[in-house]
Amino acid sequence: MPRPPIPDSSVRDVIVVGAGPAGATAARVCAEHGLRTLLLERAAIPRYKTCGGGLIGASLAALPPGLPLRTYDTAGRFTFSHNGRRERTLTSASPTCAMVYRSELDQALTEAAAAAGAEVQDTTALNSLDQEGDTVTVRTNRGESLHARVVIGADGSASRVARYVGVRCAQVDLALEAEVPVDERTADRWRGRMLMEWGPLPGSFGWVFPKGDVCTAGVVAARGNPQALRAYKEDFLTRHGLLGPRPLHDTGHLTRCRFPDSPLARGRVLVAGDAAALLDHWSREGISYALRSGRLAGDAAAGVVSASDTAEAEAAVGRYGRQVDAALGAEMRASRTLMDLFTLNPGLVHTALTRVPPAWRSLDRYIAGRTSVAGIMTTPLARAAAAVGTWMSPVPVPAPAPATA
Repeated sequence: MPRPPIPDSSVRDVIVVGAGPAGATAARVCAEHGLRTLLLERAAIPRYKTCGGGLIGASLAALPPGLPLRTYDTAGRFTFSHNGRRERTLTSASPTCAMVYRSELDQALTEAAAAAGAEVQDTTALNSLDQEGDTVTVRTNRGESLHARVVIGADGSASRVARYVGVRCAQVDLALEAEVPVDERTADRWRGRMLMEWGPLPGSFGWVFPKGDVCTAGVVAARGNPQALRAYKEDFLTRHGLLGPRPLHDTGHLTRCRFPDSPLARGRVLVAGDAAALLDHWSREGISYALRSGRLAGDAAAGVVSASDTAEAEAAVGRYGRQVDAALGAEMRASRTLMDLFTLNPGLVHTALTRVPPAWRSLDRYIAGRTSVAGIMTTPLARAAAAVGTWMSPVPVPAPAPATA
């Protein structure tokens, strides 16, 4: 039996679920289009979020102009090592990578959405959603039934909206991270310098990001061997003098990368950012993907709301999928190629970055936002490295097991 009509006055144009970079950006863009927008966040804002907090050039370029955000350091030197050995530090031609706290970034972006006219409701979690006709109904932990013309899911890698849409993942990794207070001497040692260490597990690495009197440090590898990853984390933190102090935070989370043909929408429900499993396969960088996909989702929502009929609304959703694939899908395909090479031959990647100047210059340009991973992987050097790496491989890369976001 069809449900009774919902009064137009109670139907918002857009409900965005999740106030991270993707969701807050989508809500701001929707509000700037003049849409009646509600941004839901399950935690109280500001809230802690496990994240390295390094903003590369692509992320900085995607932030709204004039966003008030404190930068705690800017990495101008990059130390690379392979399993704690063969360490080498290289200097950036134009230091760009800004170190921030995700809680502060997300709060600033949420406040920008509110300033644009979006309504923000925190401590509100999505329990379920369904759609009938041109209306999507969202049910929350507060017992509310909220209605909108469009819903944008940006509720992270454990997204309920992603499960509804049917997002499928080609790569799922576990990241373990600690935020460690450091003394003045240690802070001086790390100031202006970040570290990337290629680890002992397939496709793994560790990182240290400096933030004044705190260092954010962690390790990441494919999900499935948490004991080995915890052992690597303890060894990594010990070697860099970061295990002793009581951490401010000591957490873990899953990161997910989508299959290229994984859906980005189901009817009038779209996904963006981590909920869409948009992430760099190699570096696991996701903030730039979140900011860019959030903008595209906001524009798409405006197209759906203004559509004169179902066909026009479906066309707006279809455009969103094509735009994400053109802007971010190409990046992910290129990063998957790089990840395959790195997993098979991390030593080759380390040697190229630290001993072949054009390789470091390409990575430095990527960090500064002057090129993309896709651009890097089309260079003759990258193509040759990929060919050599495949030839040197003793075993093929195993096919990833499908996973639902």
